[in-house]
Amino acid sequence: MNIPKPSVQIRDLDLHFGEVKVLQGLNLDVGEGEFLVLLGSSGCGKSTLLNCIAGLLDITDGQIFIQGENVTWKEPSERGIGMVFQSYALYPQMTVEGNLSFGLKNARVAKDEIKRRVGRAAEVLQIEPLLKRKPGALSGGQRQRVAIGRALVRDVDVFLFDEPLSNLDAKLRTDLRVELKRLHQQLKNTMIYVTHDQVEAMTLADRIAIMKGGKIMQLGTPDEIYNRPQNRYVADFIGSPSMNFLEGNLENAEFSTGDLKLPMAGYNFVNGGASNGETTIGIRPEHVVTGELLGRASVQTNVKVNLVEPMGSDTLVYADLAGDQIRIRMDGHSQVRTGDTLPIGIDAQRASLFDKKSETRL
Repeated sequence: MNIPKPSVQIRDLDLHFGEVKVLQGLNLDVGEGEFLVLLGSSGCGKSTLLNCIAGLLDITDGQIFIQGENVTWKEPSERGIGMVFQSYALYPQMTVEGNLSFGLKNARVAKDEIKRRVGRAAEVLQIEPLLKRKPGALSGGQRQRVAIGRALVRDVDVFLFDEPLSNLDAKLRTDLRVELKRLHQQLKNTMIYVTHDQVEAMTLADRIAIMKGGKIMQLGTPDEIYNRPQNRYVADFIGSPSMNFLEGNLENAEFSTGDLKLPMAGYNFVNGGASNGETTIGIRPEHVVTGELLGRASVQTNVKVNLVEPMGSDTLVYADLAGDQIRIRMDGHSQVRTGDTLPIGIDAQRASLFDKKSETRL
């Protein structure tokens, strides 16, 4: 992916709380108009990094640039950002219109300009009928729209979102996720979005930065992250259900574990050639094929079904393969039952190989 001119740049950023290293040597460029998602499990440093960009936390070392200006030690109000938090943080005694205009009034923006910005934000977020209501008369989704609108009226180039949908129920999250994507396509502002929800990350992002222990484990497009994970952590974190892993040995471009042998001659090795030795192979549940697709697989074998989970559109099957339990995603109409012997096929070219010791992609 070609990255446009950087809108936000982070250089050698460290953040320590006493002896605890929370962020370590981070470097990141966020392109103009890009939707970047910071993704990771709780405690990985994603919200902390966002707060550093916003100026809510003082960093230990490094520099932060926004629109080419060094803002490392500037106040949040001087950074040209709009931020949306996990909590709505609306003033309950004010109407929606009052909440949207409050910050602008404090900044002594002209009345006509305030009216224009509030009207534009309300139109974009489809909350015009709600302007005279107070937050107590709004649903969770409507309150979050108002919180987004409060950032929107600032008319800035960079928006920061800290898990804005996590307090909503599943359907509202889906609806607002669509609205956020539409909003970005309409405004074309730079947006940096923190979440632990991989579905949000995959559907919203131009690029995803997966974090662990204060470091970025991989930065890439959703397609790159999903289909070519750079290490086992990323491969395991992305995907629901997660990737199947089998331990084995790679020799002469063939992976073997127990009686299972997978030819890897056409595999796209990172270094251009196979490296023999102890290896882990990762296979996504949807890349284990059954039924009429068996003929396309590199290798076919039989497995015994241990458990079946009907999930509506899909059926998730647990089975034994080469001494390990694997998950197989099948069509929701599949009639497979616990105890069945199931013929399966594996397409080795869609698998991922990792060095067993370093856990990096081969």
